[in-house]
Amino acid sequence: MPRRATIHRKTNETDIHLRLNLDGRGRASVTTGIAFFDHMLDLVARHGAFDLDLRVQGDLAVDQHHTVEDTGIALGEAVLQALRTKRGILRAGYFLMPMDETLAAAAVDLGGRPYCVVKGRIAAARVGDFQTELVEDFFQGFAQAARANVHLRALYGRSSHHQVEAIFKAFARALRFAVSRDRRLRRVLPSTKGLL
Repeated sequence: MPRRATIHRKTNETDIHLRLNLDGRGRASVTTGIAFFDHMLDLVARHGAFDLDLRVQGDLAVDQHHTVEDTGIALGEAVLQALRTKRGILRAGYFLMPMDETLAAAAVDLGGRPYCVVKGRIAAARVGDFQTELVEDFFQGFAQAARANVHLRALYGRSSHHQVEAIFKAFARALRFAVSRDRRLRRVLPSTKGLL
């Protein structure tokens, strides 16, 4: 069965329409009103080999926070919905992403328990039109909604642009591995607890 999800998340602060195909070809159509954030979400689709169609209307006149965090929540909800029972998936993945002078690491576990750690010193307050402090808010929202452990670290780097981009790429690659199917274990839940 195709692993797809459709999410409509509407609050007083955001209105989000999202379609996700975990078994896609890395195609994305993204509009959030924040150009650099759109670029990061395009990267998630491309490096994760997911198809992502995303439209976000947020209260950007107030701040970027609601738009970015709620997008993370919607993406996490979509991943959880698309995985259904989680039988046959690898469940966990990790990746080291070099980007010129920068190196970022990501580890993701879809084990049903939300936790997020983001570490790194991003010097610039903004990259393009994006508030860099919101990197953590996006991934916190994702981890909570997907019920996933998400650990991300910019190990080193000079360029704030490269650090943020390497984090998003590493996350996408780690998530791609975690949601991948293992043919040998296609009917098996990847947990000794019997529940994810």
